[in-house]
Formats: sequence, C-alpha cells, structure tokens
Amino acid sequence: MNLLISACLLGVRCRYDGAARRMERLEELMRRHVLVPVCPEVLGGLPTPRPPSELREGRVVTRDGQDVTEAFQVGAQTALAVARAAGCHCALLKERSPSCGCAGVYDGTFSGRLCEGQGVCAALLRREGIRVLGESQVEALLEEKG
Repeated sequence: MNLLISACLLGVRCRYDGAARRMERLEELMRRHVLVPVCPEVLGGLPTPRPPSELREGRVVTRDGQDVTEAFQVGAQTALAVARAAGCHCALLKERSPSCGCAGVYDGTFSGRLCEGQGVCAALLRREGIRVLGESQVEALLEEKG
C-alpha cells in the first residue's frame, strides 16, 4: 500500500525545532509499504526551524502570537494533493502536531497540556476520505498486507 507519512518520522529534520522523530520499526514498515513523505508545515512555506505553534480557537498561532493558519492550510492542501497523486488511501502522521496530530493536540496555551482534537492536515485528509493514523498505531499497519 502507498502510505503518506510525516517526513519527521522517517528521520528528516523538518520539525519546528529542526529535529526529527525517526520512528521505531521503520525498516519493517518500508518493506511492507511504499512510503510517501510529507511535511505539511514545510510544504506550506514555513522554515525549519520555526517557532512552535499550537491550535487556539480554530487558528494556528506561534508562541509569540503570530497567526500561521494560512501556511498550515496551504501545507495541508499540498499534502492532500501529494496523497492523491501517489494513490495514498492511508496516512501515518506525527501525533500531537498542530498539523498532523490525529488523536489529540496541544491546547493552545504552550503549557504542554493535550486536548481532544486533530491537526489541520489530519483533519483535511480525514474529510477527504483518507484513513489517518498516528505513529503509535504503526502495529496496525505492520499487520496489514501491502
């Protein structure tokens, strides 16, 4: 199966802090699926590194109050276009991200508290019929046939 995946989970240093979060069992995932990497925030034109952002009242704002919602929306639309072009019907995304979070995101206070919700890209992909999983759900993908 062609699988859209957050680039930071592959070891690409594209997170807001310039780091990556290479996931465990990546090699096994690569043997079973065709991985299509994206970083919606970079696709939306944001630099690496960049100020941390969180969702607040339907907008995406940086710690210093800058509204970066438009960049997140552009990145989400671009990631959707990549998914469609590559024939991806499933995405494995970085949890808790204001872009990719799919089962909870930070609450917008920059205090480290999580709340229910999903990131801009994860929400768009789901609305468009793409199955969205977080990296903690990699076992489910490993059990599926590619």
